[in-house]
Amino acid sequence: MSPITELVSELPDGTVVTDPDIVAAYRQDRAADPDAGTATAVIRPRTTEEVQTVLRWATRHRVAVVPRGAGTGLSGGSTAVTGGVVLSTEKMRDITVDPVTRTAVVQPGLLNAEVKKAVAEYGLWYPPDPSSYEICSIGGNIATNAGGLCCVKYGVTTDYVLGLQVVLADGTAVRLGGPRLKDVAGLSLTKLFVGSEGTLGVITEVTLRLLPPQPHACTVVASFSSVRAACDAVGAVSTKIRPAMLEFMDAVSINAVEDKLKMGLDRSAAAMLVAASDERGPTGAEDAEFMAAVFTEHGASEVFSTADPDEGEAFVAARRFCIPAVEAKGSLLLEDVGVPLSALADLVAGIEKMAADTGLLISVIAHAGDGNTHPLIVYNPDDVAETERANKAFGDIMDLAISLGGTITGEHGVGRLKKPWLAGYLGPEAMELNRRIKTALDPDGILNPGAVV
Repeated sequence: MSPITELVSELPDGTVVTDPDIVAAYRQDRAADPDAGTATAVIRPRTTEEVQTVLRWATRHRVAVVPRGAGTGLSGGSTAVTGGVVLSTEKMRDITVDPVTRTAVVQPGLLNAEVKKAVAEYGLWYPPDPSSYEICSIGGNIATNAGGLCCVKYGVTTDYVLGLQVVLADGTAVRLGGPRLKDVAGLSLTKLFVGSEGTLGVITEVTLRLLPPQPHACTVVASFSSVRAACDAVGAVSTKIRPAMLEFMDAVSINAVEDKLKMGLDRSAAAMLVAASDERGPTGAEDAEFMAAVFTEHGASEVFSTADPDEGEAFVAARRFCIPAVEAKGSLLLEDVGVPLSALADLVAGIEKMAADTGLLISVIAHAGDGNTHPLIVYNPDDVAETERANKAFGDIMDLAISLGGTITGEHGVGRLKKPWLAGYLGPEAMELNRRIKTALDPDGILNPGAVV
């Protein structure tokens, strides 16, 4: 009996998929890693017990297992490995909401938007909101410690994970944390697994912290003729208040979005900021007035304020649409570098110079309020020389961010595409510590080999 036949016999019918066309659809995530392998099978369990069966089998036969959520990752974290299997959590979709403790117990296959909708029925809110929230899964969000547009005020995924159930490489299921706001017993193992990108275990259940519903926001949109002026305005706002959102779009993204949405955005602007305050009562309006005044003082050519939720959401939707709009110009290499706010203008200026020097179209969008930028490198993969320039720019942008005191990833994860830069960023001591932890939890190296560490 072959190993795959053995696994098929141990799991419910249809859980193991070997159809080549279906398996091929799981080779790459949204990053479209050109070095993706081809898995032997795709496994779609529904329960923790079935995941345990898969990992015990994989350990027994030394088969690589690549955990996968919705496949929207942007760093090659769920790229298939030839000879291995892809373990997709898409069928794990249960959710239970407890309004008393303001928690939800969720399986990883639910989409972020589905969790938001389910908890809203209880008058509650799950804040983390990646731009892809309508199509990305909770499991994937946890794997990369995803952020989003409102994280400048409300934090990132790890701030809302109170507990996990994780299946380790040998098939052991471990419960960590739970529906308690305060719990410091033992090492902080829950936090260890958030952001581990499937290299330490497979998350099969998560306890999420919820908040009361977000108040309606007052939105302020400003256009600038200078990128540095816009970045300086971000810093000036951040020294006084914590907005619910403070987003940046450059000229390339403004025009790309306008090409598609026809909103009447200022095509001549060098930058646009989309900001919001959701403070209750008059404070929200005061914050909006303050931001509008700061933008004006920093040379904004146009400032628009609104307390109308639909008008505000239209501009937020424009910001969320930046990546697909720019992608319409060509294939993308997507970056995710972050810097201290004081270095934001220098980072954007440096990337602009790279674009000019290389002849590449590079757009910069950003969660400007926390310094997390997403440079988008547009290139033609059929042009060998242009592809080489794009790949070099990809690394040069990370080097630039590090030189400015920044990081190679703020929310997308390391995956496989950024792994070559990880050791240089962390330093030898921290890198070795990462490897020790990986070896302790996955001694045979079967979990997501080639990713992160």
